[in-house]
Amino acid sequence: MITFWRRLRAMSANRERTVGEPKSANGASSLHLAWEIPHVPLIEVSAVLEVLQPPAVRRLYFWALQVSFATDRTLRGGAHLGLQWNPRFPATTAANWGGYAPADVGGLLKGSPSPLPSARNDPNTRDFRWEPGRRYLLRVAPSPEAPAEVHAWRGTITDLGSGGETVVRDLYTEGAFLAAPVVWTEGFARCEQPGVAARWSDLRAVDGSGTVIRPSRVRVNYQSRADGGCDNTSVIPDELGIVQATAVQRQVPQGALLPVPGA
Repeated sequence: MITFWRRLRAMSANRERTVGEPKSANGASSLHLAWEIPHVPLIEVSAVLEVLQPPAVRRLYFWALQVSFATDRTLRGGAHLGLQWNPRFPATTAANWGGYAPADVGGLLKGSPSPLPSARNDPNTRDFRWEPGRRYLLRVAPSPEAPAEVHAWRGTITDLGSGGETVVRDLYTEGAFLAAPVVWTEGFARCEQPGVAARWSDLRAVDGSGTVIRPSRVRVNYQSRADGGCDNTSVIPDELGIVQATAVQRQVPQGALLPVPGA
């Protein structure tokens, strides 16, 4: 009898998670594209995001450009800039630029007041109207308004159709430069709920000498089943960029290195 139950538990553990809620600590299933670029101090990072298939349910989705902050070879926290499908905000759309202090300090990073309102009075998440099918440039760069003795990093979102740039806010950090860029999708919906898709393109960084660096490859990462992720997420390269999709059959395996179109 004990052997039978062990076998049953093993079968359950190996079964793909394609229905039900993600079992991760934050309740999301995530997929990431880590940039393969030289480990040099960066002073600017940007990427173009286009939500091709918007959510059909009133659950939170988040698409973001993530950076780490560093001084010499020591990481000093990190942050993420992106768009949200967020039912708690007007028109279910929002922008977020927020992050975390290093582990020895703990807590959220502080920053400047945002020029954008926030229906939830959230310093990181602000009211922002964005539309599916439009291309948005997410950019992290030094703020021209840094307080004395503080490294301030400005998050901006530019609508490439209209050319209008929106400042989300500045974040105050101990990091003198940027490192380890990643773009990702987080879905807080049930695994079987209608899929969403977003394309990442024009990945770009600038080092301290002003040299532009474009990753020729990105490394694929999916939140594992053991960590609570859904198994029906995938990345899908196309002629313009790399699409991250949910509620689809996985086409590219974990850890794959994908060429970046146009790099």
